[in-house]
Amino acid sequence: MGCSLAHWLTVRGAEIVAVAGRDPERTGSLARQLGATPTTVDQLQTEGQALLLLAVSDPALSPVATDLAERPQANVALHTAGALDASVLAPLQVAGASIGSLHPLMAFPRVLTDPTQAAGMVFALDGDPLARDLAEKIVLSWDGIPALVTAEARPIYHLGASIAAGGVVTLLAAAFEMASRQGLPSEIMQGYLTLARGALDQASRSIRVADAITGPVARGDVETFQRQIESLEKLDPSLTRAVLGLADLTRRFTANEGDSDTQSEERARALKP
Repeated sequence: MGCSLAHWLTVRGAEIVAVAGRDPERTGSLARQLGATPTTVDQLQTEGQALLLLAVSDPALSPVATDLAERPQANVALHTAGALDASVLAPLQVAGASIGSLHPLMAFPRVLTDPTQAAGMVFALDGDPLARDLAEKIVLSWDGIPALVTAEARPIYHLGASIAAGGVVTLLAAAFEMASRQGLPSEIMQGYLTLARGALDQASRSIRVADAITGPVARGDVETFQRQIESLEKLDPSLTRAVLGLADLTRRFTANEGDSDTQSEERARALKP
């Protein structure tokens, strides 16, 4: 992520002065690409610069901020962690920097060097007014969408992001596992991927995401689902529990407003193991 954002900043006219990191080879490579000076975290000094961007792991963020605060740094310090708010950079604030966060709601399977890939993407921001203002200007320069996510909302925000990305892929992996265990041909797995892409596309076009949910549980076809669960129980009991939990969520999000309490209770009981 950090390498990608650095490239995007450069393409949009920023000058990257220095790149610091733990891996000298990787740091040197990125610095050469950006025309910057390679250095280490314990030597990095960005006094007089507009921005210090910290793209490190969540556990490393506080120690790195404490280390950097021992030397004069940039006017604004932003971190890219989604689960943490701006306060994790408090040592830098004490040292005189305005602090904030800039977290892209997108995956980085590799370094992305073209900022047009950020167009339409949402970026979660928070922090001091000066830091937030700079973060918003950066996001808008990438044609992204800035959104304020407060410290109180960060845990649920990041959990939702994890479910939307990793959770969806986990469910696909579960579908692949079931197909593989059943001895289905590899073409079926490719079909699952196509099906998933279509479902996500439909969800993006729906007024409510839940309107795109499909399958026997969503349709109220409990008998079909129960037969499927009986087969899965013989194949993999651990996956059965996960699928039953997913079915309960499906029932919750697809319940008809006209259903009576009795109908809802009967449907819920029918989906229990």
